[in-house]
Amino acid sequence: MRSAALYGALGSLVLTALTAAPAPADGLDLARPPGGRAESRGVELAARQAAARGVRFGTCPAAEGLAAPVQCGTVSVPLDYAHPEGKHISLTVSRARSTGGAAEHQGALVYNPGGPGGSGMFFPLLTGVRQWQAAARAYDFVGYAPRGVGRSAPLSCADPARFAKAPSQAPEHPTEGYKKQRVAEAKAYAQGCARRAGKDLQHFTSLNNARDLDVLRAALGEKKLTYMGASYGTYFGALYATLFPGHVRRMIFDSIVDPSREKIWYDSNLAQSAAFETRWGDWRRWAAKHDAVYHLGRTPQRVAEAYDRARRMLTRRPVAGRIGPGELQTAFLQVGYSDSHWARSADALSAYLRGDDKALRAIALPDPASARSSENSNAVYTAVECNDSPWPRSWPVWNRDNTRLARRAPFETWQNAWMNLPCAFWTTHQQRPIEVGTARHALPPTLLLAAERDAATPYEGAVQLLRRLPGSSLVTERGSGTHGIAFGPNTCVNAHVQTYLLTGSTPARRTFCGPRAEPVPTAGGKATVALG
Repeated sequence: MRSAALYGALGSLVLTALTAAPAPADGLDLARPPGGRAESRGVELAARQAAARGVRFGTCPAAEGLAAPVQCGTVSVPLDYAHPEGKHISLTVSRARSTGGAAEHQGALVYNPGGPGGSGMFFPLLTGVRQWQAAARAYDFVGYAPRGVGRSAPLSCADPARFAKAPSQAPEHPTEGYKKQRVAEAKAYAQGCARRAGKDLQHFTSLNNARDLDVLRAALGEKKLTYMGASYGTYFGALYATLFPGHVRRMIFDSIVDPSREKIWYDSNLAQSAAFETRWGDWRRWAAKHDAVYHLGRTPQRVAEAYDRARRMLTRRPVAGRIGPGELQTAFLQVGYSDSHWARSADALSAYLRGDDKALRAIALPDPASARSSENSNAVYTAVECNDSPWPRSWPVWNRDNTRLARRAPFETWQNAWMNLPCAFWTTHQQRPIEVGTARHALPPTLLLAAERDAATPYEGAVQLLRRLPGSSLVTERGSGTHGIAFGPNTCVNAHVQTYLLTGSTPARRTFCGPRAEPVPTAGGKATVALG
């Protein structure tokens, strides 16, 4: 799933050609307790050892870009929880102490921003952001880089410079020749992952991310975990709630991946592509509404034609020799994630079509300095999603399903397919996802957050998780589609989040907040968003 991926509406596009999965590499048997007995014992041992060692926090390495008072440290976790005395890897951790007095302190709040492949090392910096300050008085803000990410036993599947090659194409209805080329690239990328990581590759999974989270909890000296996960962070957070319900204090799930095991991950990516088409339509309607500012057309169709005109121009002559249709599509995908991107994207497109490419360069020009981190993030994304579940191994299945979907959802479908296609040629064992949810053990109330028109994690995922977590409450932002809604501009959403973090109190099981205000164009195409 592409949430920096993933993430229902396409129940009809099932894995009709999927073969029966062999026994998972980690010993998982659906007749056994979730995760397997060996892994459960491994987590217990690793957590005891981590609790005894703690985390030695100190000055952050320069590579992290985190100045005091943020501190950094590491936590050792087993590569393979079935063999906890074997190879260990170190996860990097960051922390900012709570800003309130001792009477206000409620322990550590651990955060994950999603991915797979995203790092939460930046999280302590949010103590200085106004909307987070009440929570910062009560909690130490703790971020970390999951296994494989950043300096946490980093994964790589390809040379970063070659991975970031530009300009690139992004045909919405690719030719058979183009498809053949991308299939070859996907095979090579999967082989690169296997060659570079070797036997370690199979251990980069969502289940192990959940197990790592419990070891981190213990290392921080927390008897129970207070956790906030966004996007993909909701999926392995939900796995954590399933594996370790007795270790949960409070959990917030923001913009929720559908946890249904039949959706992880092939179907959820198809659902995500369909949802991005809807959200792309939202932006085009907004741009058409403000034609007096952007001059892209007075109807959504005219705006789409303006975008297509830019794609053709970039095919003939890439901007700066590096911005082609692929870079344009990547930049404009951001309008599907957040309406904070709507105005500057419209301004960039409008200016480019008038002959000024400065704004387009600002949003679409690849940054060579980020090539290594981008490739690392993509490698982790690929490894986790490919390892987590069986994928169709037949290219004709992918071709059929994505061709069918692209007829009604062309904007994102094939780009999403190419991102995930290495999973069709994966060489390590692909697990069977476990069933998320716990009815056998007590789970404290949890808080779920979702926007009705979220493209990256379609709303049905939040409804599914609500059904699976007893005592959970779902706060819905009506009519909105921004991905990640906690402590944004919606004061109704923020009030529920803050109350839950500070008191543990949840609202009614289904609670609704009004939509956030739409961006309002101002001079130069920039926009303001009302905080209310």
